[in-house]
Amino acid sequence: MFYFLYLQLHTKIHFFNLFHYITFRTAYASLTALALSMVLGPWVIRKLKEFQVGQYIREEGPKAHQAKAGTPTMGGVLINLCAIIPTLLWSDLTNVYVWLVLGTTVAFAAIGFWDDYQKVRRRQNLGLTARTKFLLQILVSFVFGVILVFLTARNLYSTALTFPFFKNFRPAFLISHFLENVWTYPFAFLPFLLFVVVVMVGSSNAVNLTDGLDGLAIGCVVIAASALTVLTYVAGHAVLSEYLDVEHLPFVSELTIFCGSLVGSSLGFLWYNAYPAEIFMGDVGSLSLGGAIAAVAVIIKQELLLPFIGGIFVVEALSVILQVGSFKLRRKRIFRMAPLHHHFELSGWKESKIIARFWIAALIFALFALSTLKLR
Repeated sequence: MFYFLYLQLHTKIHFFNLFHYITFRTAYASLTALALSMVLGPWVIRKLKEFQVGQYIREEGPKAHQAKAGTPTMGGVLINLCAIIPTLLWSDLTNVYVWLVLGTTVAFAAIGFWDDYQKVRRRQNLGLTARTKFLLQILVSFVFGVILVFLTARNLYSTALTFPFFKNFRPAFLISHFLENVWTYPFAFLPFLLFVVVVMVGSSNAVNLTDGLDGLAIGCVVIAASALTVLTYVAGHAVLSEYLDVEHLPFVSELTIFCGSLVGSSLGFLWYNAYPAEIFMGDVGSLSLGGAIAAVAVIIKQELLLPFIGGIFVVEALSVILQVGSFKLRRKRIFRMAPLHHHFELSGWKESKIIARFWIAALIFALFALSTLKLR
C-alpha cells in the first residue's frame, strides 16, 4: 500500500521517495510487525484463554513439562498475521514472489491450524495423523515447485542450483539439458520438484520438532530470518550480488520486506513466548515458519545454505532420525530422549540454559552461512 503511495506521490512530495528504498521499507515493515505483535499479544492470549485453547502435553515427555499444560497455544496465528500485514503494507504487491511466499506460508499455517484444532477438540496431544500431515505438506510444496517451474518458462526463475563454495558450478536441476522446455517436456523438471518437496517438508517439520521449549524455536527463527533478510537483499541488489558473486535475482528484492516482517513478528512473539511462556506457537506457527523460511531460501537460490541458516533445526531433526533409526535397527537409543533438547533436559540442564545455548549455536550457524558470501 505504501509503495503505491510512492508511485503516486514521489514526484509531488519529496518525502515519499523514501518508500522507493528496500532498506527503508524493510526496516519499517519489521518495526510494524514488532509493534503489532506487542499490541495484539495480550489480547490474543486473553481470547485463547477464553476459548480454552490450551496446550496438551504428551505423557512420554519430561515430567517437568506437565506443569505447562493449559498454556494458550495456536499463537502462530499471531505470528503469521503480524508478518503478513506489514508485508502487504510495505511491499510492492505487483511482485509475484511476494504473493507466492505469502500463499505458501498461509497454506502451511492452515495445515498446522487444522492439526492444532484437532488436538484442542479431542483434548489430547493427538491431532492429524502423521500420514495426513505429510501428504498435505507434500501437496503444498509440490504446487510451490510447479509455480516456480512455470516462472522458469517465463525467464523469471532458474532451476539451476547454486553451490556456496564454488563460483562457477551451477548445474541445471533437470533430467536432461535437452529437455528444458517446460511446455513440451514438463517431466524434465521432476528432479527439481522432488528436491523442492524434500527441502520444504523437511524445513517445516524441523522447526516443528524444535518447538519443545519456551522460546527455543522462535528465537532460532529470529536468527534464521535475519540471515535470510541479508541474503535476500544481496541477491536482489545488482552491485552487491556481482561483487559477492551471488546470482542476481532482481525480482526477489521485495522478499527482503517479508523477511524483515518475519523478524519483527518473531521478536514480538518471543516477548510472550520467552521462558516461562505465556503462549505457545503450536503447529500453526512452527509449520508455517518452517515453510516460509524454506520458500524464501529456494526462491533466492540459497537452498543448499539452508542447513546452516537453520542449523539448530537440522540438528534437532537429525537427532530424531538417528534415534528412531538406531532403535529400529539395534533396539538401542542414542539419546535419553529426542529431539536433542529433551536429551539435555534429562541430563540435568536447566531449560533456560538449554535455550540460551541453542540460540548461541543457531547464531554461529547463521554467521557461517553469511560468511560464505566471501568464500565463493
